Amino acid sequence: MTDDAALATAVAALRAGGLVILPTETVYGLAANASDPRAVAAVYEAKGRPSFNPLIAHVADLAAARRIARFDARAERLAEAFWPGPLTLVLPVADDQAVCDLARAGLDTVAVRAPAHPLARRLLSAFGGPVVAPSANRSGRPSPTTFADALEETGAAAAAALDGGPCAVGLESTVVALLDEARLLRPGAVTRAEIEALIGPLAEAEADAKRSPGRLARHYAPKAPVRLDATPGPGEAYLAFGPTPKAEGVWNLSPAGDLREAAANLFAHLRAADRSAPSAIAVAPIPHEGLGEAINDRLKRAAGFVG
Repeated sequence: MTDDAALATAVAALRAGGLVILPTETVYGLAANASDPRAVAAVYEAKGRPSFNPLIAHVADLAAARRIARFDARAERLAEAFWPGPLTLVLPVADDQAVCDLARAGLDTVAVRAPAHPLARRLLSAFGGPVVAPSANRSGRPSPTTFADALEETGAAAAAALDGGPCAVGLESTVVALLDEARLLRPGAVTRAEIEALIGPLAEAEADAKRSPGRLARHYAPKAPVRLDATPGPGEAYLAFGPTPKAEGVWNLSPAGDLREAAANLFAHLRAADRSAPSAIAVAPIPHEGLGEAINDRLKRAAGFVG
């Protein structure tokens, strides 16, 4: 099937209430019409996702976002700087029909972003409305960053699937709430420092944590237990970082110690290590600065250490 034909099939599936495997620059998503409660319910069912966890509405551009959310000066500044891209803004809802109550988990806010992946942007423009697209994994599992992993996780529930190649970023979007204080709800590829340079200090997540996806204590988890800041023991797989001898059972997030490379490889390597059926997965220490904040957030949730 050509790209144009696959895109037309995906748009038709969304309009009919079906689900679509969708590539973004962050991870692969399981997409549905954000205004259709039945379609959104099918996403929750396919993922086994708790219904209190809100979904992000993906839109083609800032103009489309303004139709569903109320933007203040801070939101405008961030959207103009980082969209299209891996930044989600949690804002007061402007149109509670365009993004249905179920997708918003009954909240008076909406999480919205404009993704950068060209295939996602083409789909959103052709569809003409917001699309929810949580990561295309079963809830709690590592997010898929390849087409094959997305199909393995939730492909059976999808009416159409778009192959956009490996995801360039490899971590879910940064989430910032702009309600009273600006709060960082989930770290990601757009870093705390980059955001604070534009709008000032970010408060911590606790007051608005329920408004963000990806906040469950055990999330992104493989089947094997995960041990952090560790060296591998007998029978354990190892996620290395930095110069490390190649060996069986070792997956190196970045031999060069590059955090962007580590982020792009994180979920794929977690999955690959888990497939080896280890007794546990040991993970080397990862620096916390910059993108390391987001990588460590995902690793702590994979290990069940973050509430």
